[in-house]
Amino acid sequence: MLIAGVDEAGRGPLVGAVVAAAVILDPVQEIAGLADSKTLSEKRRVALEIEIKDKALAWAVGRADVDEIDQLNILWASMLAMKRAVEALSIPPEHVQVDGNRCPDISMSVEAIVKGDQRVAAIGAASILAKVARDREMVALDSVFPGYGFAQHKGYPTKVHVQALRVLGATPQHRRSFGPVRAVLQQAELA
Repeated sequence: MLIAGVDEAGRGPLVGAVVAAAVILDPVQEIAGLADSKTLSEKRRVALEIEIKDKALAWAVGRADVDEIDQLNILWASMLAMKRAVEALSIPPEHVQVDGNRCPDISMSVEAIVKGDQRVAAIGAASILAKVARDREMVALDSVFPGYGFAQHKGYPTKVHVQALRVLGATPQHRRSFGPVRAVLQQAELA
């Protein structure tokens, strides 16, 4: 049975898209060290990304942009990114396993697995692809909008990011529906 693992990256940041990946691993080409992307160093994630893309039967990345996040909310935007990743696979899976406790609305059988990125190799692989893809987007955004530190904190609400947001204001890539961004925008309206 062809099983795709699916995970997302970027639910918590204040800026940028939420990115999901879907991976169908090849049972005869084992990849050592697959795990939740958050537990791996950036260097290890990048090395594993290359190996996953080389050895997997199929892989794809899907995303939901800032406007979709603000319109749908982050949960449903994450589900949309996951659906797009699954639908972009070059081989349709017979079954999909998703990290977490919710499933995207897709046309094949699907199950949610809590802590799936730690328990299922294909979900761990998807976690790595999604994280590396989103991190690259944040590095690119850092060169477009210098001063926020996106390359370092990847858009998460760190003290540095929130302070830059207060001083520099929100970029078009900031999620307007998120509290810290909304607060800065309201302050700007009052000024």
